[in-house]
Amino acid sequence: MKNYKKILALLLTAVMVISLAGCKSKSTSTQGNNDVKTANQGAGTTKEADTAQETGELVTGTTQGVSADNDLVIAVETSISSLDPHNLSDTLSISATRAMYENLVMFDENMKIVGQLAESYEISDDSLTYTFHLRKGVKFHDGTDFNAAAVKANFDRFMNKDNNLRIRGRFILTEGDVETDRIKSIETPDDNTVVFQLSAPYSPFINKLTLVPMISPAAIEKYGNDGLITNPVGTGPYIFKEWVEGDHMTATKNPDYWGTKPGVDSVTMKEVPEAGSRTAMLQTGEADFIYPMPSDQISAVKTTGDITVNATTSTIMRYVTLNTNLKELSDVKVRQAMNYAIDRNAYVQLMYAGYGAPATSVMAPSISYYSEQPAYEYNLDKAKSLLAEAGYPDGFKLTLWGDNSTQEVKGMTFIKQQLEQIGIEVEVVPMEPATVSDKIYVPLEEAKINMWYVNWSPSSCDADGAMRALFYSKMCPPTSANTAYYNNTEVDKLLDQGISSADPSELTKIYAEAQSTIWKDAPWLFLGNDQNIFANKTYLTGVSVAPDGAINFANATLTQ
Repeated sequence: MKNYKKILALLLTAVMVISLAGCKSKSTSTQGNNDVKTANQGAGTTKEADTAQETGELVTGTTQGVSADNDLVIAVETSISSLDPHNLSDTLSISATRAMYENLVMFDENMKIVGQLAESYEISDDSLTYTFHLRKGVKFHDGTDFNAAAVKANFDRFMNKDNNLRIRGRFILTEGDVETDRIKSIETPDDNTVVFQLSAPYSPFINKLTLVPMISPAAIEKYGNDGLITNPVGTGPYIFKEWVEGDHMTATKNPDYWGTKPGVDSVTMKEVPEAGSRTAMLQTGEADFIYPMPSDQISAVKTTGDITVNATTSTIMRYVTLNTNLKELSDVKVRQAMNYAIDRNAYVQLMYAGYGAPATSVMAPSISYYSEQPAYEYNLDKAKSLLAEAGYPDGFKLTLWGDNSTQEVKGMTFIKQQLEQIGIEVEVVPMEPATVSDKIYVPLEEAKINMWYVNWSPSSCDADGAMRALFYSKMCPPTSANTAYYNNTEVDKLLDQGISSADPSELTKIYAEAQSTIWKDAPWLFLGNDQNIFANKTYLTGVSVAPDGAINFANATLTQ
């Protein structure tokens, strides 16, 4: 039996020294774009993660108390990168924009797709025509009418290649150097009807529409691509007030909202990268809700009385991307060796106090068409042997980038210590989130990345969303998030087959083969799948965290 207490004690000692330097800095974790099989995906295989701890309420508040005001404050670990909903790559920014923006369709609390700005929709038998019937009487925050023309204006904006918006990648097919729009045409027969004609069947299409917020056409014209980053104008329950980059974003109640009016006057997302500070803010009432709740501090809030802590299943995949273009990392034996050097049980215990599980595939077990892979067991002898076979018996040096939050630095320190056991010397480089993003999303010839400690969760709730942006050869930066520069033509073919099929049994085989191939190629250090742990004052209701880590606060209510 491994001496976990000794391992954890050594790691925590090292982490304390490093984390103090960044405890007042900003942070972010790039996630992407979530969870379980939906009714639109057929009967793909799903499996709940085996975890050391149960999901559900971990701490039950015994006293309710009252809020000092009707302004909701949410303390978060990471940084908002942009408020342009068509050009986002991280889940926190998606959470922030959902305060102001809405989609044609959305996921409900049971992760089923339902209408939002569209009251209903129909799909033709050949899966090529999608007809949406829009909600009437809805206006954007600037008074512009929401209608079919507005929907078309949004698609025209991000499908324009010259605008270089990330959301476009979800609606194009790339074969070699040829790009084909998956949407053949958009028709607007009247103000309340939009008809999408696809160029070929695209099974995730309806799921992808849950990630297409509608921007006021007048705002698109007024602000342009650069201006929309800081001037959100949507139809949502909250109206943008201010964004102080690196500190907070605030939105106020929309008194003219078409749906159920918000129960709070304002919502502020406050960036607090240091874990202990977030917990302290909740205890004192400076914050009403925090995410993530540090798992190692759960016991500390049990005596507070007016705090509730919850753990829910997530679709978050924790990993370290390995730049396969780098000479040392171009050999699959090296990448496999590095995976055998990682004690994933110790990782989950250190990072999440057992509220999670070691990675068993390239995506979380709760995602449709998940396929469990043979474990990379912790085996230093095997790791050293593979390194020697690859010509590196004495190891080599690498840099590891990541955000500068307490938790991210702790994770990077763990990876550093694990890899040094097989002779790989790692320099941990914590950075401001914006700096990391600037260094990552650059043309290939400018890429300096060795390794990146990061995570991903597919908010579109489909297997394609869990893999395409990360492993498809044409999705390398700056286009998308294939930061390993992974290039396998067989995987490309499988992913393309997956989006062209609607047969659950066929999809099960396709996605299982894709996962197996990627797992063996090891373009990542596969780490773990943690649970979403969040905490709130007992006087707050109606705020939750979705499986992808997005915070939902549209129905927030504060008892006063």
